[in-house]
Amino acid sequence: MINYFSKYKFIFYLCNFILIILYLFPGSLLGCYIYNDCKIQPQITANYIVSTNHLYAYIVLSIIGFLTYRKNNQFNILSIYLIFLSILLEVLQYFVPNRSFEFSDLFGNLAGVVIAIIIFYFFKKNENFKN
Repeated sequence: MINYFSKYKFIFYLCNFILIILYLFPGSLLGCYIYNDCKIQPQITANYIVSTNHLYAYIVLSIIGFLTYRKNNQFNILSIYLIFLSILLEVLQYFVPNRSFEFSDLFGNLAGVVIAIIIFYFFKKNENFKN
């Protein structure tokens, strides 16, 4: 499974593209498709301190990215890229009609990236320990 992602980098790029489209579409693209109403945002689970939809999206994107680029120098660059992307896309929502900047969304984005970084840090540490 890990080799699958490293061979097919377009999966990571496709996930990035889809995430960018979903973030910058005026209104909710998923709401248009599921509810026939672009003003309704589908909710996977209830929000608490952070937006759970954003948390899940960035955990998935980050894990796919880390599986795709597993080398140490790429891990650091990818971590910076994902953090930058999570901040940039949330700030850009301030300028998109029918979208808004929310700190809970931003914290959900960042928490998703940080959780994936921690998972892969321990994965790398355990991998080095076995060798």
